[in-house]
Amino acid sequence: MSENLLEVEGLKQYFPAGKGRFIKAVDDVSFFIKKGETFGLVGESGCGKTTTGRSILRLTEPSAGKITYDGQVIFDSQNNIKVDMLPYRQKMQIVFQDPYASLDPRMTVSDIIGEALDIHKLYSSKAERREKILSLLAKVGLNSEHANRFPHEFSGGQRQRIGIARALAVNPQFIVCDEPVSALDVSIQAQVVNMFEDLQKEMGLTYLFIAHDLSVVNHISSRIGVMYLGHMVEMAESDELIFHSVHPYTRSLISAVPIADPKTARQNKRIVLEGDVPSPLNPPSGCPFRTRCPYADQLCARENPQFKEVSSGHYAACHHLDKLN
Repeated sequence: MSENLLEVEGLKQYFPAGKGRFIKAVDDVSFFIKKGETFGLVGESGCGKTTTGRSILRLTEPSAGKITYDGQVIFDSQNNIKVDMLPYRQKMQIVFQDPYASLDPRMTVSDIIGEALDIHKLYSSKAERREKILSLLAKVGLNSEHANRFPHEFSGGQRQRIGIARALAVNPQFIVCDEPVSALDVSIQAQVVNMFEDLQKEMGLTYLFIAHDLSVVNHISSRIGVMYLGHMVEMAESDELIFHSVHPYTRSLISAVPIADPKTARQNKRIVLEGDVPSPLNPPSGCPFRTRCPYADQLCARENPQFKEVSSGHYAACHHLDKLN
């Protein structure tokens, strides 16, 4: 058996935009996630991180590519394989970004968490169902009094905890954490991130942790992938990526991370990118980053660089890695 729980090869997600045009939200993305690890996915808004996570779970059917979960191919466009996802819903779950929009306002907390138990028939009596719901609430730092309340009676942090309890209800192996702390106050963010880490140790979970805050991702992830305009541009172990990044876009992201120490912050040279992110409806030819890259030349305009291994476990897509090192 492979040590990888999830393998994604050549994932593409194109959305029709009329007149034969497509929005290339995810374009030829490949990565793997080992059992029990947290793989961070970062990039600015609109780069395709969330679409990647939703496509892996097949909440949005991918346009092309191959997805292998725990040795089983669950999607393969080339060989026309699309397995029934219901059994995999018990193994693969998601915590959504918006704790306000992802909970049904007409359902009590008990019903929200219990819905997954009902669908997968994970209890033998009403008493066992209630016991499981109360146990899940306790696991995420809520109490039994919260079970009969409605979502509007909770703060953002508490709602996100309810969303996490819902994801844990089916005892999954793998959770897509889709920017789970971006809508929360900074003080609450730390609590929720620590809770994710505790749950991972306790339940042996594997995470795909999507965020645009590189400091949060670096804290929780063992490996990080960086996306730009639907493409994976760099991937490496967390410390390797932070201290020895080779792609100009990754370096720009890292330079923008706030530093608490004023002396160090003054010495830190900010790498400001020129221009705006191109539209995924009309991406630039060749390298997707070339319109904002200080090293871009004719080769970058002609050819999209290959995503290749530059050192052990460190991958990048750039024609001019020699200029950057």
